[in-house]
Amino acid sequence: MSTTEPAPPHGYTPAKDAYLKRLRRIEGQVRGISRMVEEDQYCIDVLTQVSAATKALHAVSLGLLEDHLGHCVTEAAQQSAASGDDTLIAEKIAEATAAIGRLVR
Repeated sequence: MSTTEPAPPHGYTPAKDAYLKRLRRIEGQVRGISRMVEEDQYCIDVLTQVSAATKALHAVSLGLLEDHLGHCVTEAAQQSAASGDDTLIAEKIAEATAAIGRLVR
């Protein structure tokens, strides 16, 4: 008898600590940007830091999207294949498409 652990509830769960670490680093970057503005730092330097924080958030977003596709959408596809009902996979694909749309705006 083999015991298998249930799949994690979300695709990012196995990397949750890494995501939290990255988000805390980004949070520190944003606090630094606030300090720069408070201290009247040169605008281009502030913009450079805003760009770095934005890129870091995009990297987190892409990682989460990849995890969603690899876990949630894949699981929905397997369930749809097993049941013959494509409703679940269609919903997950629409959900991912909407998320991609929000990311590229």
